Amino acid sequence: QVQLVESGGGLVQPGGSLRVSCAASGRTLNGYALAWFRQAPGKEREFVAAYSRTGGYTYYDDSVKGRFTLSRDSGKRTVYLQMDSLKPEDTAVYYCATGTGVITSSIRNHKQYPIWGPGTQVTVSS
Repeated sequence: QVQLVESGGGLVQPGGSLRVSCAASGRTLNGYALAWFRQAPGKEREFVAAYSRTGGYTYYDDSVKGRFTLSRDSGKRTVYLQMDSLKPEDTAVYYCATGTGVITSSIRNHKQYPIWGPGTQVTVSS
C-alpha cells in the first residue's frame, strides 16, 4: 500500500515561487495516477494538476496552466509541483493523491482517489 507525505509549503509573496513535494513510501508510483488538489478555507477541494497512470501525460487546471509545473524523480517515488508567479488566490492546503483505478476522464475528480497525504499549507501574501 502506498503512503504519501507532502512537504515544502510555506509563506511566499505574490509573484514568488515555491516547490512542494509528494513523497511515496511502500512502493513506487508506477501504474498510479498522481494528482495535486488544493482546498482553501470555506471552499471545495479543487484539482490543480496530475500525472496519468503511465506518467506520460500531464494535466493542469486552467487557473494554474503556464505557472505550475509537474516533475518527478527518476525513482518515481517523489513528485514535485513547481509553483511560479504565485497569486493570493493560490493560498490553500495542497494535497497529493493517488490510486490505480483513476481513468483519464476522471483524473480531475478528487472522489476517484483513495490514497491521500495529510497536506501542506501554502500561503501567498505580502
